[in-house]
Amino acid sequence: MSTGHPAPGFGTAYHPEPELPPNGRAGGPQPGQLRGLPRRRRPAMIALAVALVGAGVLVSAGLYQRANHQVPVVLVTTAVPAGQVITSADLTTTTIAAGPGIQVIPGRQLQQAVGHVAATALVPGTLLAASDLTTSQPPGPGQQLVPVAVRPSSLPASGLFPGDQVLAVATPGAQGQAGTTGTAPVLTHPVPGVVEKVNSVPDQDGFDVVDLLVHDQDAVALAEQASTAQIALIVTARSP
Repeated sequence: MSTGHPAPGFGTAYHPEPELPPNGRAGGPQPGQLRGLPRRRRPAMIALAVALVGAGVLVSAGLYQRANHQVPVVLVTTAVPAGQVITSADLTTTTIAAGPGIQVIPGRQLQQAVGHVAATALVPGTLLAASDLTTSQPPGPGQQLVPVAVRPSSLPASGLFPGDQVLAVATPGAQGQAGTTGTAPVLTHPVPGVVEKVNSVPDQDGFDVVDLLVHDQDAVALAEQASTAQIALIVTARSP
């Protein structure tokens, strides 16, 4: 007899359908397809990449320092003969990409260079180096300064300038006549010297006076020869 209630253990079973993803496929791997494995990170490769990036930064910084990093240095603007005191008007500053081995004076030390004596002839447009400076005026060690009165006709028509290298030679009397002293020239060989200063205005006797820096062993003989007025100066090299 039926009572209207289902028998125990019997009835309709409920089986929920799987939810479909937005693309219409059921979740989970499809037949014949393997589930993707998670990507493994390799510490060694990461470390290598970091090292390469760091090396690139260092190289770029080095190139920047060489190509673009300018430093101020002291520049010569006026020709300064050797032995002359350097003034502020003779110097200025400029910027350069200074590399190893370049001898320069930092721009901040410009005023410290003023008042020094030029150890060599300074040329405009060149960088000033510490070796170009000295604290004492000529003559230096082993040198003596000899004033030489020379007839204008015994000098180059282009004149003499501080720093010129010359040879002082004995000459006979005017127009080949015997010298006024009647004695043999004191100088038996040419004496090399460097022009220190030139007074191009003739003195009362019509002579130009040239200060010569010569070796101390030649100074006395040169002075004696200069006193006879039988002397000439031959230019061997011009100052830079």
